[in-house]
Amino acid sequence: MKSNVKKLSFLLFGLVLLLAACGGSEKSTDNAEQSTDTEGTEEAKTFKVGITQIVEHPSLDAATDGFKKALEDAGLQVEFVEENAQNDQSMNTTIAQNLVNEGVDLIFANSTPSAQAVKGATSDIPIIFTSVTDAVGAQLIDSMEAPGGNVTGTVDLHPDTIANTVAFLKDELGAKTVGTVYNTGEQNSVAQVDQVRALLEEAGLKLEEAAVSTSAEVKQATESLIGKVDSLYIITDNTVVSALESVVEVAEGNKLPLMVGELDSVKRGALGAYGFEYYDIGYEAGQMAVKILNGEATPAEIPSAYPANLKLLMNKATVEKLGLEVKDSWNAEFFE
Repeated sequence: MKSNVKKLSFLLFGLVLLLAACGGSEKSTDNAEQSTDTEGTEEAKTFKVGITQIVEHPSLDAATDGFKKALEDAGLQVEFVEENAQNDQSMNTTIAQNLVNEGVDLIFANSTPSAQAVKGATSDIPIIFTSVTDAVGAQLIDSMEAPGGNVTGTVDLHPDTIANTVAFLKDELGAKTVGTVYNTGEQNSVAQVDQVRALLEEAGLKLEEAAVSTSAEVKQATESLIGKVDSLYIITDNTVVSALESVVEVAEGNKLPLMVGELDSVKRGALGAYGFEYYDIGYEAGQMAVKILNGEATPAEIPSAYPANLKLLMNKATVEKLGLEVKDSWNAEFFE
């Protein structure tokens, strides 16, 4: 009997030890699962990114879309603080200061005036620009290769754009006197027109200029060129491009070929442009922003970039209205 009791005692003791071991194992597993769950629910940082754009028009809008998509593709959590100055310089300055006061992690400046305003408002917050033609001349960066400071980005003028357009005006359209309308208050535009004038003179052609300060003046300024010119060339001037339909109307009414500086303007009725997609330079600017937000580089360490993939885009309907003979040597794409 004692032997049986003794055996039973050992069995019960063994069972207690087994249950204790199982309980400890389950507790350890529960703790491990709890630890894993806690790690999995740890939220990624949400960045606050300011966007300032000087005015609404298709090219600038496309650049902003490209910028946002680059951040999305990188998987970043971003809260955008987006503002548009509607081509009002006073509002442009106010927006820049408001974004600084908002304490954003980075500012995306879409246009030369927007970039100049935010650079004037902060030397600490990283700034990425796009749709800027002459970033060095606008005193945004020290050089394309070594921007310096807190600013870098993508410019919207391929080195061959203006030269190719001038050659096309002369050799393919037979132009003698070219008319242009631009805002003399935009450093971006002044730099381009200076280059256009120099290349036209070098080619033996003449430039007639009409200045505007608001989009409401664009149509009248274009009409002032009628009788003086045999063709028109509108560079990437934000004021004029925002009212491009007025220029197209005057050009069509007077059978004048209208060359422009951006592909979106061809889609709006201009004859043609050597250009690139603004979405692409916005996207590349966004990739620069990703590196900065992830702590991989500072603006000073990221070279500013020119657009790639320059092409000639022609508006098929406008070509037909002008009765132009399309040549294979143009190597053009057509918008229909």
